[in-house]
Amino acid sequence: MPAETLHEQLLIAVQQRAQQAGVTLPDSIAQANGNLIAIARSCGLEPSDIAECIADVTGHTYEPNLAQHVASVDFTQKIPIGFARQHRMIGLAGEDNALTVAIADTHCWPQLDVVSRYLDRPVQPIIARPDDIAAAINLAYQQQTGQADSLIESLDPQSVMDEIDALTKNDDLLDVASRAPVIKLVNLLLFEAIKQQASDIHFHPYEDRVIVRMRIDGVLFDANAVPKALQEEVISRIKVMGKMNIAERRLAQDGRATVQVGDRIIDLRIASLPTSFGERIVIRLLDKSARLYQLSELGMDGQTLEQFRQLITVEHGLVLVTGPTGSGKSTTLYAALQELDSKEKNILTLEDPIEYQLPGISQTQINERKGLTFASGLRNILRQDPDIIMVGEIRDHETAVMAIQSALTGHLVFATLHTNDSASAVTRLLDLGIEPYLAASSIVGVLAQRLVRRVCKHCALPEIPDQATLARLDIHKPTALYGSPQRGTGCKHCRNTGYRHRVGLFEMLIVDEPIRQLIQQHATASQLKSQAASTGMHTLLQSGVEKLFRGDTTAEEVLRVTMRATT
Repeated sequence: MPAETLHEQLLIAVQQRAQQAGVTLPDSIAQANGNLIAIARSCGLEPSDIAECIADVTGHTYEPNLAQHVASVDFTQKIPIGFARQHRMIGLAGEDNALTVAIADTHCWPQLDVVSRYLDRPVQPIIARPDDIAAAINLAYQQQTGQADSLIESLDPQSVMDEIDALTKNDDLLDVASRAPVIKLVNLLLFEAIKQQASDIHFHPYEDRVIVRMRIDGVLFDANAVPKALQEEVISRIKVMGKMNIAERRLAQDGRATVQVGDRIIDLRIASLPTSFGERIVIRLLDKSARLYQLSELGMDGQTLEQFRQLITVEHGLVLVTGPTGSGKSTTLYAALQELDSKEKNILTLEDPIEYQLPGISQTQINERKGLTFASGLRNILRQDPDIIMVGEIRDHETAVMAIQSALTGHLVFATLHTNDSASAVTRLLDLGIEPYLAASSIVGVLAQRLVRRVCKHCALPEIPDQATLARLDIHKPTALYGSPQRGTGCKHCRNTGYRHRVGLFEMLIVDEPIRQLIQQHATASQLKSQAASTGMHTLLQSGVEKLFRGDTTAEEVLRVTMRATT
């Protein structure tokens, strides 16, 4: 069909659909050519209406639910994602020799011939909404797996040095078709880590190889082995991404980068460290598009959740969240801030790094190189008339003093500490030089937490721990507890580990009058914990046992994360 005739028929169809939908199109649409669809959308005509018009005029099928189709592996392996995005098309899997290709409009007819010749297959187009096609493209190219190992075997270290600096500011990890081999390798390793929801990637050099490890659900796994001959090229590529000095190999360095995976933006925090077998690299992955959790989703029991919600609504005081690195402290504080009304309260944060953007809240990034520390930042924040302050971490005496003074002068302060349990947080402040009477007057509560891996629901089977394990958990009458423990046997959903995702264990210490008196008397952490337990505090171990008998986790996981907290 000639292009002019097609345009005229499409114009008539769009105008008829607009009349049916009660949408008024401007007179200028009659002269529109390539902008016909854009004008129709800008006037409020739904994308599905436009897609149906195109299908009616061209005689092709309209697919309203593209998500139910599986992408063609042949298409995603041979057609670059940049081409698919530019022309808004995605091949769909099918049994026939003809390849079904979903398209958004009529402008890509010539490119369908290109795809047909390149794949050596006839092409049958169908019509779908542009947004559905964009989502299908991202999903299809994200599902390409197993490429890293095959690429490693074919790499030639002599062919990559001239292209090692060929970067863009925001590399799209899905678009690897025209990259040099080492660049492809690094992108694919990053992509695999993001797909597996890893929090960190380790490049660990050995005498004869480089082991790539990924931390998934808090546990390190060996993912790949890179040949020793490619070590310097891979490390240099990562350092260039992080704008680090590739010539400096004797000093530790830090760098940052941003990459894109489809429609997701990932921040990379890169740290290098010289070792006897070369530089070691660790990359922290921060998914800026990851959703924030609500307090009710973290795994707190009803009593702890109610107590914590009461704490975050008091007028002033210091609320501490404690636990080791990677125990979810920031996630808990973000969830707490979301529950507060930022329209009525002036909420400011000091963070290192800023992991998520919170609407209505002013967030400040710590920069110690330029003199902006937690202590100096907190001093400046007090001049901003705050109601609520979040301090990413109390690391030293000066920060502790400023947090205490802020809490005593009418502000509600959230802060984190690295301690084993809730009671140890109080003694930690005393160790930092805080006077006992100041700590007793300012602290209103301490939440200690850990993260345990969840049992994979796809392969979970009932399993009662043996008597020795129950004794270590301080369980002597398991029949008195409700529910049934479970263990994952391993499947494709959990990478054969038996675990998938994580859930929190929590211990809430409320600073009441007896606790305040003990703090002023320089009581030990064990004395504070005993007093809190006598008034009903659930310990981390007890929280873990409850989740064990609900089938959420296993005894090994509970013991792994609570052993030091119970000693």
